[in-house]
Amino acid sequence: MTRMKEGHDIRSITEKYIKGNCTPEELEEAMILFADPWHNPELRPTLFEFWTNEEKIGTGEIPAEDLSILLDKLHHRINLEQDQKPKSRMMKLIFTVTKIAAILIIGLLLGLSVQYFKKTEPEYFTSIAPKGSVSQMVLPDSSIVYLNAGSQLKYTVESLKGKREVFLDGEAWFDVTKNEKKTFVVHTPFYDVNVLGTQFNVKAYKNDAEIATTLEQGSVQITSSDNLKLAQTAILQPGEQLVYNTQKKTIKVREVEPRMFTAWKDNKLIFINMNLKELFVVLERKYGVDIQVTNNLILNYHYDGTIKNETILEVLDLLKETLPVKYKIEGQTILITKK
Repeated sequence: MTRMKEGHDIRSITEKYIKGNCTPEELEEAMILFADPWHNPELRPTLFEFWTNEEKIGTGEIPAEDLSILLDKLHHRINLEQDQKPKSRMMKLIFTVTKIAAILIIGLLLGLSVQYFKKTEPEYFTSIAPKGSVSQMVLPDSSIVYLNAGSQLKYTVESLKGKREVFLDGEAWFDVTKNEKKTFVVHTPFYDVNVLGTQFNVKAYKNDAEIATTLEQGSVQITSSDNLKLAQTAILQPGEQLVYNTQKKTIKVREVEPRMFTAWKDNKLIFINMNLKELFVVLERKYGVDIQVTNNLILNYHYDGTIKNETILEVLDLLKETLPVKYKIEGQTILITKK
């Protein structure tokens, strides 16, 4: 490892070199310093500090946040040195090493900038289940996720190595790999769901009137998010469901049969006294169709039933047999009318 003379400061030498104010002795020290930059541990943080504007170089002549100015100065010095005629072989060697040192500084700064931007701008991965489909995925921490139709899940590899967090818009069923040291957080457009390892379902479509989290195994903690401040944290036990009404701004916890709310991942839908307004939304997502009614009174009808492998036409036939409605297809739209 190369070392500078005692009493000479890396910060001072670096500053003077970049500004072109080195004495012959200091230039020799700069040669020694930059000859082996990767083995001078103080050099990299010093350059990085200049660049990130924690401290401006000298009197503030060079804004540290402007990397291009610093690199332009280095290139300018190289060009000047190329135009000068050295008076001796030693001076020629000095100019050559100085030019190499400037290139090394550029490399160091570019390397630091790439590392910096990687930290501040993480790369997001997005999984989408289009309308009419259900998708399954395995996250980097081995957690399993089913996405319901019309849903989207976003995450970064870095986040799953640390806090483990995902961003959900829509509905998903989670089987989270247990890790007591790293909480798994599901961010929804409304509240956050925090777990260590469990099975649960989150239904959080932005346009739905009710947002629900249903717990099958383990426990989950519902907490405030940037979009919604809860009066208190809610902890669910298996068989419990938390429902947030987006219109009334109310929250309630009730006991349910979880399979009724998670059967969709097995291509099965269970409806108990569901009004047709909600049912049509579910059918539009599941089958990727557009359903319209000619009379809003139709939306107040309720339906009980189970859908497994039926087509959309078979489902409509079931509705026609049990309720006073009929349907016809016009282009890409299913039109529901009263009998």
